[in-house]
Amino acid sequence: MVLSVSERTFTQEVLESPIPVLVNFEAPWCGLCRIIHPLLLQFQAQCGEEIKLVGVNADQNFKLSTTYRLKSLPTLLLIENGTIRHRLECFRGREDLRLALEEIQAKYSSCPKIYKSSKTVDLECRSA
Repeated sequence: MVLSVSERTFTQEVLESPIPVLVNFEAPWCGLCRIIHPLLLQFQAQCGEEIKLVGVNADQNFKLSTTYRLKSLPTLLLIENGTIRHRLECFRGREDLRLALEEIQAKYSSCPKIYKSSKTVDLECRSA
């Protein structure tokens, strides 16, 4: 579940957060916002405690929408220590967003990555 943040709680939940926060600016009427929601939930599950995901209703939080100069919805901002580190907007679809989220996760994740491969590699130790 994504934490819903408003103008009243934005400073505490996002700007003062001890961990990076991915802010999803969305609106109920936005079709693409609904399409990417499952992808964001998957991202949240994979990141665990390393990156917090929050949602902001852009229509109900006009001050935040103008402060962050939203041009389109959805717009995703990765904010760390009160500073925008990544801005994702005008992506062309799920695959475009998935690649961007993987890049963010790779940068901020301290967990080792598990790569899936169709090939089996022989890593047996051999002595000379």
